[in-house]
Amino acid sequence: MSKNTTRVALILVLGAASLLAACTQEQQNKISRSIQNWTGTNGVMEVYAGDKLVRRFIKVDKVSTAFGTDDKAPRAYRYGYGVLDENFNFEVDAGEKKVYFEVSDYSNTVFFESPR
Repeated sequence: MSKNTTRVALILVLGAASLLAACTQEQQNKISRSIQNWTGTNGVMEVYAGDKLVRRFIKVDKVSTAFGTDDKAPRAYRYGYGVLDENFNFEVDAGEKKVYFEVSDYSNTVFFESPR
């Protein structure tokens, strides 16, 4: 890169850092969630029945809240797309496919970034 390109990049990075520092924690969280929605998170959604793991979805980009068509009120479930990890090994094996899923607000679920 040329010196001018490097300087412009440095100025842009410093400017973005200054703007971010001026934001409240909630605004920073919203910015972070927006970036994750755009880039994806490679998340894992696990569903439990009591203390037993019954479903695991891997390679989940995001989990969204459902909203009503007419009243725009949030619904009592979340939805997303991920690969159903049937053997719970955190890998996409032959026959495991990407599926749509919904989980109730009242279900015992955990969503986290994939450890692999």
